[in-house]
Amino acid sequence: MEVTRTMPLNRHTMALSAKSVDAVKGRAGVKTDTVLRIEHLSKNFGSHIVLRDIDFSVRSGEVVCIIGASGSGKSTMLRCINHLETPTSGEITYEGKAVGGVHFDLSQYRAKVGMVFQSFNLFNNMTVLQNCMAGPVHVLHKKKAEAKQDALFYLKKVGMAPYINARPSQLSGGQKQRVAIARALAMHPKMLLFDEPTSALDPQMVGEVLAVMRQLAKEGMTMVVVTHEMQFAREVSNRTVFMCDGVIAESGTPEQIFEHPQNPKTQQFLSRFQAS
Repeated sequence: MEVTRTMPLNRHTMALSAKSVDAVKGRAGVKTDTVLRIEHLSKNFGSHIVLRDIDFSVRSGEVVCIIGASGSGKSTMLRCINHLETPTSGEITYEGKAVGGVHFDLSQYRAKVGMVFQSFNLFNNMTVLQNCMAGPVHVLHKKKAEAKQDALFYLKKVGMAPYINARPSQLSGGQKQRVAIARALAMHPKMLLFDEPTSALDPQMVGEVLAVMRQLAKEGMTMVVVTHEMQFAREVSNRTVFMCDGVIAESGTPEQIFEHPQNPKTQQFLSRFQAS
């Protein structure tokens, strides 16, 4: 059963047997090589400091869930990784190469490090199929026939093949988000960033999106997920990061964070999700 953010968590819903944890292939398939590294990252908007001296890394095949209250800097960090926001200071490296700079190929980088937004960001004047073909054709310079074949494959993968000729305005929120995931996958990324992918969805639509993300984790996709879905983070992530006031306050395995949090702020945050 999928657990949405509206369901209170208690020791029964939070408990997860070692057998079921090991069954998540994404957790078993983590490699030792670091693909993304952030060092001393800070981000200011005017005089407002949003991120403070962040150090963070992701290994190949790892699923990292970032949790924390709204305004803690989670989404800003993701946007800095994708370079939708330019860091004020610090360094981001991907596969050993610095991200950013005059000669940096941002389009190719974003093809490798895809992003799924909470607001979908689909092109409303295009069909579902056209949305998924646009990036491969215009960024990767694939032939339309090849791009179409890839798009159809990934739309089928997320259960959206019957809607290839629909416009985004004709879809539910959950369907739009699944199309957005298929669009990202069509670029053949090595890593996916998810910025609260279920926060704009009605509760009944959350499960269908999380099911797709669970499957990606099982297949070994490297993922960084900003989420309020505590049960998803508990069950699927290899590592859970708690952010507060623009810093990483605590980081560890989901078992460590959810069962034995050390930081009082982590404890206070998680207490909101416990059954009263």
